[in-house]
Amino acid sequence: MEGFLQALAAGLLIGAVYGLMCVGLGLIFGVMRVINFAHGDFMMLGMYTAFYLFTAAGVQAMFGNTVGPFVSILLAGPVLAVFGYFVHRTLISHVSGTRTASLEGEGHYAQLILTLGIALILQNGGLIVFGSVLASIRTPLSSSAWELGPFFDMSIFLNKARSIDAVVSLAMMILLSLLITRTRIGKSLRAAADNPTAATYMGIDVDRAHSTAFALGCGITAIAGGLLATNYPFHPFVGLEYVIVMYAGVVLGGMGSIIGAFWGGMTIGLVQQMSTLILPTQLQNAAIFAVFLLIIFFRPQGFFGRMVERT
Repeated sequence: MEGFLQALAAGLLIGAVYGLMCVGLGLIFGVMRVINFAHGDFMMLGMYTAFYLFTAAGVQAMFGNTVGPFVSILLAGPVLAVFGYFVHRTLISHVSGTRTASLEGEGHYAQLILTLGIALILQNGGLIVFGSVLASIRTPLSSSAWELGPFFDMSIFLNKARSIDAVVSLAMMILLSLLITRTRIGKSLRAAADNPTAATYMGIDVDRAHSTAFALGCGITAIAGGLLATNYPFHPFVGLEYVIVMYAGVVLGGMGSIIGAFWGGMTIGLVQQMSTLILPTQLQNAAIFAVFLLIIFFRPQGFFGRMVERT
């Protein structure tokens, strides 16, 4: 029972960060309907941005080894949001938004090839610039834990860095929800997602809304990547390891649902950690996709998706 509760706690903590990762991708897909193969590589850039802000930009000297990593992680979000906005305006906007009407397959073929090309450029460019040596944003909190209990002679240990990561992820999710539901920018994003044509007639710049969504998605995922880097080492090809997990979380939650994407990521984190009770660590991803297929078999629209009625 103690091992079960420990795995459950670890799954909830890492699942919150996975959920934030999935929310970044879900926001882009929900608003733009673009399958972004490069999303994991934007997360990789967020990891390295946080790493260099911490080690080379004076954040470590100013805030110390305990608080400094989380400050650099939060600063990496806006940096990647600006970079994502630039990438969308210069490249992706040409094959998405209002320009897709004149493209074959509504631009989806071009989007797939373009985002795959961006992914390859970011991966190999990262290898040239950053090198192949593993990096991490270690803090004293990464190797210490809080003890809950004992309860009935059982104690649960919560890694301090992971616990703070989970709190930051939940806070970012709440802020994003408020942005989407309570602000003018959020209304324009929802309008562009629901009906781009009607949104255009109402005076909303759909292309700018898409750029904003892409920037927000990149910034959110960069923060999630930085939070992961406090416990896991990373390298220029780390995006490949997580982009499939992100897509699985988005599909589990229901295509286009931001709340669903978060719960999809939470589910993946829980399954990943709980599977270690009965399976070797190497089979964690196999357990994730076994549960993924099982859930999709019984609920193909995902947790928060709506079943499409056919006539």
